[in-house]
Amino acid sequence: MNIDRIPDVRPDTAETPVTVKRCGNVIEVRYMRSTPCAVIEKVNADLYVDKRTGEVKEFCHSANRADSKASVAQSLRKLRDLINANLTAPETALWVTLTYRENMRDERRVYEDFRRFWQRFRYYLKKHEYQPAEYITAAEPQGRGAWHLHCLFLFPEKAPFIPNADMARIWGHGFTKTKSLQGIDNPGLYLTAYLGDMELSEALRVGNAKGQIAEAEITDAQGKRRKKAIIKGARLHLYPPGFNLYRASRGVKRPEIWQTTEVEAQALVHGAPLTYEKTISITDEAGAVKNIINYRQYNSASKEGGQLDTAQEAIPSKDT
Repeated sequence: MNIDRIPDVRPDTAETPVTVKRCGNVIEVRYMRSTPCAVIEKVNADLYVDKRTGEVKEFCHSANRADSKASVAQSLRKLRDLINANLTAPETALWVTLTYRENMRDERRVYEDFRRFWQRFRYYLKKHEYQPAEYITAAEPQGRGAWHLHCLFLFPEKAPFIPNADMARIWGHGFTKTKSLQGIDNPGLYLTAYLGDMELSEALRVGNAKGQIAEAEITDAQGKRRKKAIIKGARLHLYPPGFNLYRASRGVKRPEIWQTTEVEAQALVHGAPLTYEKTISITDEAGAVKNIINYRQYNSASKEGGQLDTAQEAIPSKDT
């Protein structure tokens, strides 16, 4: 199977079926020209049957997450959707990074440490009579092998101010940093960029400078915006195969997905600017087109209507 980007293709008529996914302020409309037929049937974790020939073949298992780009893209896409579905007002959230003072390289330990931190953090909120929170947390590997956590704490109303000294004491393993999300139109895209991309300076230090160089805007420790050079996807090979990039608490809302028509979808997004669009073509080994998929994303929080966000890329899958 080959996936290629092609010139944008829109639905032919107003009654054409489309899929709508609503994630807070962000609404995605997906149009599929045709539905591909499944040509394989899974036997177990290692084997599948090719229905066209009847042959039993072996799956090619990945050595790391970068070797399975579709899987990584799907995980990041789901995380982006989850963040956007829950974060529509920046003042209700705390974006906190938890780091280790030592070079902690055990991926099995990182979420266990977070579990214990979360118990202490909930006690801290209750003790200070703050409202209870939900969380979305994601682990990020550094080029030197160390792990740290990015945490989004979601409150029903305005998030409380928590001194960094208190946050570091609750964490107990190293430094912490809390950043503002004010002015971020697409927080899901902004926050997940940390997990796949790598600053050029870090990539050069660890000898991982291959890939597409781009420019991104960040907020430094002093709260000032600045530009930085990054390498797209350079961090992906650092994730162990099968590793869960993120976790969320039970009370976190999931995106809403439903089937409708193009005309009803346009009525829903009326007034929200188009911020991203791409169309991809899926072909088989013989070059025959099996499917054409058009993605359009509208963001009611965007301040710059009509500006397509070309930084967002994802390889589609059947259930996204």
